[in-house]
Amino acid sequence: MWWLIIVELAVTLLITLAACRFYLHMLQLESYQLDGYMRWLKREKNRQFGWTLNAGLIASIAAIILPVLLSLFGTGEIKRSTITASLLSTAFFAIYSALMIVKDFKTRQKKKMKFTGRMIRLTVTLALVIAAALGLLFLIFRRESAGLVLMWIPPFAVIILAPWLTWLAARCIQPLEEAFHRRFFRMAQKKLASRKNLIKIGITGSYGKTSTKFCLQAILSVKYNVYAPKSSINTPMGLSKVINEELTDAHQVFIAEMGARHVGDIRELVELVHPRYGVLTSVGPQHLETFGDVKTVANTKFELIEGLPRNGVGIFAADDGEVDKLYERAKCDKRRVGISETGMLNLRAENIQSGPFGSRFTLIADDGERVDCETKLLGRHNISNLVVCCQVARELGMTMAEIAEGVARVQPVEHRLQLLPGAMNVIDDAFNSNPVGAKRALSVLKEFPGRHLIITPGFVELGENEKEFNYQLGRQIADACDAAILVGPKHTAPIKKGLLDSGFRPDDIKVVRTLEEATALIRTFVGNGDTVLFENDLPDNYTE
Repeated sequence: MWWLIIVELAVTLLITLAACRFYLHMLQLESYQLDGYMRWLKREKNRQFGWTLNAGLIASIAAIILPVLLSLFGTGEIKRSTITASLLSTAFFAIYSALMIVKDFKTRQKKKMKFTGRMIRLTVTLALVIAAALGLLFLIFRRESAGLVLMWIPPFAVIILAPWLTWLAARCIQPLEEAFHRRFFRMAQKKLASRKNLIKIGITGSYGKTSTKFCLQAILSVKYNVYAPKSSINTPMGLSKVINEELTDAHQVFIAEMGARHVGDIRELVELVHPRYGVLTSVGPQHLETFGDVKTVANTKFELIEGLPRNGVGIFAADDGEVDKLYERAKCDKRRVGISETGMLNLRAENIQSGPFGSRFTLIADDGERVDCETKLLGRHNISNLVVCCQVARELGMTMAEIAEGVARVQPVEHRLQLLPGAMNVIDDAFNSNPVGAKRALSVLKEFPGRHLIITPGFVELGENEKEFNYQLGRQIADACDAAILVGPKHTAPIKKGLLDSGFRPDDIKVVRTLEEATALIRTFVGNGDTVLFENDLPDNYTE
């Protein structure tokens, strides 16, 4: 009997660990934040178990029914029949689970799970937690009076508990991960402190951080050897890693993008980098599930300006009303720049022209010096970001001619109002996830010829106002588009209502479940010479 128990427990351990890959992936997408993971569990109740629940339930039922059937029509010995039934149930459970795991691995993921050092450590810890849970449950249900029928209770219970066992494993290993974090953090701090002549720039904002970072890198590269982390690396752990591994003595400028989902996040990044120049691009309704309101968002972004040294310089985008308020609060040496026509600006862009070719504008300094610029970027907000970058370049001693050369070098950032060539115009704004950015993208769309189609899943993580923001998005889409494909019936219901309330034809609205379904329908609504806008693309942890 013991050999049978060991087989069942071993199979359950392996299957449960494989099934937990889904929950580990969700945890990674939540940046290993346990509060975010628990919000996901609460939000996605229908996705907590999936096939694992079916496998465990069917196997458990089989373990109860099969012995009776086998004793009646087989050997006549209930104990032998129970053992046979348990073996059959275990075999079924293993085969069914293996097929479902293979299916899961073949399922297309927008952002695949990365087997980093942290993920490997977490997986090992999870295996130990599952083994401990199995052992504990078996000790509880191993009484002779319970009989062999109850042997499937421990495996079934462990599968049911899989989402919370994943949380428990992450909680158990958290002190170790914090120790790793502190070690890498201190190493990065020490490395930056040893580079006395390194020019350090911090960039933050609710949106536009990554685009501004790459724009600034391109402009400054005309004169300096610049290092800026690839993609959207903007957390203490992420920045510590790239500082330790990729920043070299040859680099003259270091640009740090600073993201935040909680109060104090920017302050921690400032303690790491100690930038002399602080750039504030925008303040708006993002991550309201954790911040609560826009005022808290603003105060958190302002942590960058508050953390600047005495000789530090704050650079503010005047085209954002909330940023302007922070400009007035700032006590440091500060600059106000943008495309706004009101108020005193240290640097402004005028005569802005946009279209399929990109954008053209005239850059005018407060001393009257001007230069004509051309870029492949789309949208007035991108010009606003460029002006911010140009002011940083001025602070570092670059001439207006050098700045114009740098502006011409700037390439569209992937998935951020990126214009893709083809028979029809495709504007890829998949990485945008906020109401302000969406409104700006729709303004760009209106400048293009032909029919306009939008493909969008709407917004998430906007707290109690999420439905209202999505409803207003629907009304804005109605003003700019001829057709709309909405991805996800649940998320997009308010968008559809906003469209219909604005007089949008129901036949010009299509609701689908996946992005693949949406792209297959494009030719139904638009053709050559028309324009398609991909606005936002929810990560896998928000897929319906």
